[in-house]
Amino acid sequence: MFRYFKYILIFALLFCSEISWSQKSVRLSQNWEFLKQDLGGIWEAVRPVGVGNPESVPLWENVNLPHCVNATDAVDPDLNYYQGPAWYRTQLKIENLYKNGRTILHFEGAGQKTEIYVYTTKVATHVGGYDEWKVDITDAVASFQKTEIYQKQFKGKVPISIRTDNSRDLEMIPSDLSDFNVYGGIYRHLNLVYVPSLSIDQMFVKAEVDAEGKSGKLRLTARFYNPNQVGGASIKANIIDPNGKIVSSINKKLEISNDLPFWEITVKKPQLWSTEKPVQYRLQYELISSIGNDKGEEKFGFRNIEFVEKGPFNLNGKRLLLRGTHRHEDHAGVAAAMTDDMIRTEMKMMKDMGVNFIRLGHYQQSPTVLNLCDSLGILVWEEIPWCRGGLGGDVYKQQARTMLKNMIEQHYNHPSIMIWGLGNENDWPGDFPEFDKEKIRTFMKELNDLSHKLDASRYTAIRRCDFCADIVDVYSPSIWAGWYRGAYTDYKKASEDEFAKVKRFLHVEWGGDSHAMRHSENPDKALSKIKTGGKTDERAGDASLYGGGARISKDGDWSESYITNLIDWHLKEQENMPWLSGAAYWPFKDFSTPVRPDNPVPYMNQKGVVERDFTKKESYYVFQSYWTDKPMAHIYGHSWPVRWGGIGEEKMVKVYSNCSEAEIFLNGKSFGIKKRNSQDFPAAGLRWNLPFVKGENTVKVIAKKGNVRVTDEIKFNYQTEKWGKPVSMVLSKIAQQDDVATLEVKLFDSKGILCLDAINWINFGLTGDGKLSDNMGTSSGSRKVQAYNGRAIIKVKLNKGKSIASVVSEGIPTVFREL
Repeated sequence: MFRYFKYILIFALLFCSEISWSQKSVRLSQNWEFLKQDLGGIWEAVRPVGVGNPESVPLWENVNLPHCVNATDAVDPDLNYYQGPAWYRTQLKIENLYKNGRTILHFEGAGQKTEIYVYTTKVATHVGGYDEWKVDITDAVASFQKTEIYQKQFKGKVPISIRTDNSRDLEMIPSDLSDFNVYGGIYRHLNLVYVPSLSIDQMFVKAEVDAEGKSGKLRLTARFYNPNQVGGASIKANIIDPNGKIVSSINKKLEISNDLPFWEITVKKPQLWSTEKPVQYRLQYELISSIGNDKGEEKFGFRNIEFVEKGPFNLNGKRLLLRGTHRHEDHAGVAAAMTDDMIRTEMKMMKDMGVNFIRLGHYQQSPTVLNLCDSLGILVWEEIPWCRGGLGGDVYKQQARTMLKNMIEQHYNHPSIMIWGLGNENDWPGDFPEFDKEKIRTFMKELNDLSHKLDASRYTAIRRCDFCADIVDVYSPSIWAGWYRGAYTDYKKASEDEFAKVKRFLHVEWGGDSHAMRHSENPDKALSKIKTGGKTDERAGDASLYGGGARISKDGDWSESYITNLIDWHLKEQENMPWLSGAAYWPFKDFSTPVRPDNPVPYMNQKGVVERDFTKKESYYVFQSYWTDKPMAHIYGHSWPVRWGGIGEEKMVKVYSNCSEAEIFLNGKSFGIKKRNSQDFPAAGLRWNLPFVKGENTVKVIAKKGNVRVTDEIKFNYQTEKWGKPVSMVLSKIAQQDDVATLEVKLFDSKGILCLDAINWINFGLTGDGKLSDNMGTSSGSRKVQAYNGRAIIKVKLNKGKSIASVVSEGIPTVFREL
C-alpha cells in the first residue's frame, strides 16, 4: 500500500511543480494547424484566404501539440516513412505583464531542423531534434503589432509559423543508418514564457557528498538572460530539505555576470538520494531587480556514485547491482509525441518491474522522463545521438559538441544521472566514403574532455566501439549471447572476457526479439544449430534475416517462450557475478525502426518486454520474479490459447515468482509444492511436467512468501491432432466492446486441423463504414503481420455502420466477413 501511496505523492508533486512553473509559462497545446509537406514560402502560411479560393490549398489539418509528423507512417507496412519538411501554425494573444519584459518560445524538443516565424519574419533556426532551446520573439512581435494587419487581419493576435524538417542529411546526427526512426514534428511540449528583461536562464546546483554521507557540499551558479544589460540585482534563496524544512537561506546583492557562482554551503548529514529512497532537496529563489522579479525552483539530491575500477558499482558507499533497461521515445499511434500520462505510465511500469537503472537511447530525452527518474529512483545513462555511420565533417562535429553541451547543462541538476554517453556503435561505417578509426578516436577524446570540463562529477561512457574503449570512463562491449551470436549459456564467460579488457565494465544491450503471442513447445530447438563458446558480439549483417552463419536472430522461432528462457538464464547468472556493475536489457518497449521492414511486425524492433502500446509480454514477469520484493506469481502462457502434444505426454508448466514456494494445480488436482531456487534453471525451479487432458485445461498456482499468498490461473485447450500445411483460413469476430470489434483469423490444414506452428504473413483489409486499428506497431495492431501459432488478431472501429473485412495470405484462398 505504501508503494502506491508513494507513486501518488510523486505524481502530485510533479503536477504541483508544473503549476508553479505555469505562473510565467503557458503550454501551447491547442489551436494548431499542421501541413505534412513544404510551402512555397512563409507567405503561404499567413496570407489572407477566401473560402474556395486558390489560397485555401494546400489544406491544413487541426492538431494538438505535442505532435509527430510520423505518428502512423513510421510503421505503415507499405511505405517508407516521411522524411521532409512539415509546417505548424497558430495565432497567439501575447500578454506580457512585465514592463519591457521578454516573450520567449521554449521548445522541449522538435525534430530535426526547425525554423520559427513571426508573421513573415524568420526569428530563429535550430538544428537537433532532442535538446531544449529558447527563442526570444519579443522584438519581432513588437514590430508586427505596429502593422495594420495585426488588428485588421489577425484581430489582435500574433501569427506563429514553425517549419520542421527531418529530411535525410549526412551532416547531421543521428545517422539514418540508426536502428530507430529520426522523427519530425513538434513532438515535445512547446511553452510560451514571459520573463522580465533580467532573469535567470539556468540555475546550476552542484551537490556533492562523501560515500558515508557525513557531509554535503552545495555550489550554486546562476546563468542570466540579460539582453538589456541590466547591471545590479539581489537574490533571495532557500534550501529546503525533503521534509520541507529550510536548511539554509541567503539574501545578497549581485553584480550580474555570466555563470555567476553566488552561494556555497555545507550540509551536515544530508538525506541521501537512492534508488530505494529517492529523496530530493529544493532550491527556491527570487531574483529581484528594478525591472521586475523572477522566481524559480530547482530540485536536486545528494548521492555518491562510484564505478569501482575492475569491480562493481557503489551507490552511497554500498554495492548496487544495476538492474537496467532502455527507452526510446516512441509509442503506438503517436510515435515520438508521447503524452505526460504515457511517459508516467511507462516509467512506473519499469519501476514495478524492478528497474533501478535506465539507458536513454540514443538521445537526450524529455524533461518529464528525467524528473520521473529522479522521483522514482532510477539511475540514468543519457547520451547524445552520435549513433552509427562514422564521422562527418565540421558541421557534423559541431552539432555533436553543441548537443553534448546542451544535454549536460540542461540536465545537470538531476540526481538520477550518473553517466554522460558520448556515442553508440561508432564502429559502424556506411555514411561516408572514409572510415578513419584514428579520426573517430580523436573526436571521441575531444568529446570526453568536453564532458569532463562541463561536469567532472559524472562518468563518460560509450557502447560498442572497441577501438575507443580506453578513452571513456565506462565501456560497454557488444554481448548478444543467444541472439546475434552463440547461445545464452555463453553469457557469463563472454562477460568475464570483456570485463578483463577494460577499467570499468557495464553491460548495456542484451536480449532478443519476441513476436508477442507466439509460443513454442520446444523453444530452444534452434540452439542445436548454433556454435557455442565463441564470439557473442553483434557485427555487420547479424541483425539481418538473410544470409550469414546460423544464429537465433535469423534461425530461431522468435517466440516468447524462447526469449523468456534467454532472460531467465541471464538474470540467474547476474546474481552470481560479484564483480558486475550491472546490465541493461534492450529495450523495455518495442519501438519502430526503418531498417527492419521484414520483421513479423514490419518496421518494428520487437525486443521489448512490453509491446508498443504497453501490453505486457511474458518476459515482463521474468524480470519481476528476480528484481522485485512484493510477492508475485505468474504462470507462463496467458496469451497461449492452444497448447499441443501427444495424448498422455507430460508438458512443462513454468511459474515465474519471487515467492519462496509454490503449489500447482491442474484441473483442480494438486501436483505438488516446489521451493524457489534462483540457480535452478528454468523458472528458478518452479516448473512442473503435467499431463494435460485433450480439450480445455485449467492451471492454477498458489505461491507463498512468509504469510502472504498470491495466486494466478490460466485456461487453454490442449490439441493432440497433428496438422499439415495450412490451406484455408477462417475469419471470425471474437469480441465486441462498444463500437470496437475484435477479429481473429485462424489457419487450418486440409483436414480442418488448426496449424499451431503456422507463421504465414497475414494481410487484413476493410471496406465500408469502419476503420482498421492498424499502423500501431503491435502484434494485434498491424494490417500486415506474421501469424502467431496459426492465428492473428486485429481490431475494427465500426463507426456504427457496416463493413466487410478481408484476409489475404499468399497461397491460401482469401476470406471475407461482413461486420
